[in-house]
Amino acid sequence: MREPLDGTAVGLVPADGRGSMPFAMLRGEPLVALASWALQDAGVELLDFTERWADVVARDVALVVHDPLCPGTPADFIADAVRCALERGSVVVGVRPVTDTVRAEAAGVLGDVVDRTGLVQVCSPVVLPAAVLAQLERLPQTDDLAELVCALRGSYEVVHLDAPASAQRVVDESDLRLLEAMDHPGHPGPGGPG
Repeated sequence: MREPLDGTAVGLVPADGRGSMPFAMLRGEPLVALASWALQDAGVELLDFTERWADVVARDVALVVHDPLCPGTPADFIADAVRCALERGSVVVGVRPVTDTVRAEAAGVLGDVVDRTGLVQVCSPVVLPAAVLAQLERLPQTDDLAELVCALRGSYEVVHLDAPASAQRVVDESDLRLLEAMDHPGHPGPGGPG
């Protein structure tokens, strides 16, 4: 049996910089609610966005940033990412393989197809261990998790954790329908079976 996470991590579900999509509905619930429930189901305490950064750092726990546009990320995967970050002392990020065709671009002109081997798409979560938080002056920008990971990579080890297909990031309503069609044991919402 896995060790519980209780008391080892706090989390955020940032909606800024994502337009209205965090409030789109999936299985009758807003994406931001599904993401919040997944954090709680993983044993991660939700932070209030008004909490002072110094108080967050003083807790000496990991910070989990869970993108509401990855509403199908299973709680077990989030918990595994936290455990990995705690064990390794590294930033851990959920990733999916890039499956779309990628082309080089220079001066607005498309070039050759890029080999996708080794390319990943950042999804959710991004877990920052307490030692990393202690070195940051403020909460990092969470509008774009890929940019957050790139910024952290400059100073810290970043570990990629292969995320399940259900953790893919949604961009529009068609992505929501695809995610809805997946067989995902997501949180049913308040009062639902579970």
